[in-house]
Amino acid sequence: MLSDHKRFLAKLLSLLVVCLCLTSASAYAREAQTEQAAATFNVLAFYSGTYDAAHIDFEKEANQRFPQFGAQNGFNYTATNDWNRLNNLSSSQYQVVMFLDDSPHSDAQRTGFQNYMNNGGAFFGFHVSAYNDASGGWPWFNNTLLGTGRFQSNTWGPSAVTLRTENRSHPSLVNTGATFRSSVSEWYSWQNDLRQNPNIQVLASIDPSSFPVGNQQGNIWTSGYYPIIWTNKNYKVIYANFGHNAMNYDTNTRLSSTFDSPAQNQFMMDALKWLGGGGTTTPPVDQPEAGTWYSVANKANSKCVDARAAGTANGTVIQQYSCNASQAQQFQFQPTSDGFVRINNRNDATKVIDVTGVSSADNAGLQLWTYSNGSNQQWQAVSEGSGYFHFTSRLSNKCLAVPGGSTADSTQLVQLTCNGSTAQSFKLTAA
Repeated sequence: MLSDHKRFLAKLLSLLVVCLCLTSASAYAREAQTEQAAATFNVLAFYSGTYDAAHIDFEKEANQRFPQFGAQNGFNYTATNDWNRLNNLSSSQYQVVMFLDDSPHSDAQRTGFQNYMNNGGAFFGFHVSAYNDASGGWPWFNNTLLGTGRFQSNTWGPSAVTLRTENRSHPSLVNTGATFRSSVSEWYSWQNDLRQNPNIQVLASIDPSSFPVGNQQGNIWTSGYYPIIWTNKNYKVIYANFGHNAMNYDTNTRLSSTFDSPAQNQFMMDALKWLGGGGTTTPPVDQPEAGTWYSVANKANSKCVDARAAGTANGTVIQQYSCNASQAQQFQFQPTSDGFVRINNRNDATKVIDVTGVSSADNAGLQLWTYSNGSNQQWQAVSEGSGYFHFTSRLSNKCLAVPGGSTADSTQLVQLTCNGSTAQSFKLTAA
């Protein structure tokens, strides 16, 4: 038997252990409490949970994970399968609406959602919410809001891809980097080329390094341009084409998670904060310094953007030429609004790079012209990392480019549909 002294020491040790545990628990509770963020907006997520085990599994997972994300990122999350709640929904009740695995079907639901969006509401759609077949779907939703037209094709089986960000100035992408890895999903393509729609802004697309995508014959993409995340300039909206978990359909067992990618999760949180009232713009990321003059050299051929013959007159051709450190090859990126800039030439800073004829067409030539606040005179500098940028026209969403990948001096530069090639990538170096 223990002596009285040993019994006393044993009790003392027990009390000490209890105290340590309580202290640790209290510290953990305080730490957990500090991770909670005060809710500043409300999210209402709609789902049906009736079609395809992979979609249903994503919806179940989303309804577990988004409340946790909300506690950490300052929003309340409510899920419902009662689509009639759309009929008279107000943005004062719920600042963001999600569609997880479906879209509204009745006229009252559709009218209610359209009114919600037209009166200040915000929308985050996932994967199959945009699906529509040859019947044409819902024209306002599929054509006006999302811009897709009909569903065209899909990859199979589900796979992860590398996404290339196309607008790192957008609030949803400020923390992702030039590229980021997605979670596993089935990927869709669409009837319409979103790059041709002036109201649509593609935020991320499949990086060419990901090809081939899919492994089932007939459902493998080996090349091409595939938008995955985009927005509509006329609405507070984000659509993301993920939300299909890999599944063992025989056992109905999840083989992947839509929330496996930390970078993708970060994008979703930043997107929700923007949709929920974080403002329409944020300070651009990795942007040229507004007061600095830069030489602008093409990634493919190392030739510099140049004002032909050092001209300053309206109509002076913007061309590529061997770099020579002259002022004709020095440009300043002066902010205008909403993340766009005017590109001034150093020989006459009132003259800017301008798309001739206020054209939205491919191969429209570039020239110097007196700045007049035209959308054909404004560009978005989209960082690709390591000092490289591509420049998209505010008017056309097309990219400043070297036509045909030419290496010749005096080749006039043009705007072309953005394709991620080195002919559309330029290195900025402070002059």
